[in-house]
Amino acid sequence: MWRALWREAFIQDADLETATRTYELLSPEPLQPMADELDLTRFYQSEIPKSYINATEDIALPPGEWGWHPRMSSRLGMYRLVQLPGSHEVMFTNPKLLAAKIVEAGRP
Repeated sequence: MWRALWREAFIQDADLETATRTYELLSPEPLQPMADELDLTRFYQSEIPKSYINATEDIALPPGEWGWHPRMSSRLGMYRLVQLPGSHEVMFTNPKLLAAKIVEAGRP
C-alpha cells in the first residue's frame, strides 16, 4: 500500500524504475516536529525577500482549497512565485529544472 501511495501521490511523474529506486531511499519520519508549534514572529518580521517554488503537479496534498499553493504560499506575505511542472518529488524527476528554478527564486 505505501509503495502505491508513494507512486501515485508523491512521484507520479516518474518512470517505474525511478519510483521504485526512490521508495527504497525513504526512512521513517517522526510526527512530533510537524505537531510542535513554532514562534514565527521574527520570520514574518524579516524584510528578506521570500520566494515560493510551486511544483504544479504536486498532489501530495489534495489540489484546490487544501493544496500547497495558494494556501501555504499566501502565508509568506509578499513573495515571488516560481512555478515548474512536476510532482512533490521533482528533485528526483527533474533535478536540473528544479536547480534552475531555485536560482530564479533567489535572483535579486
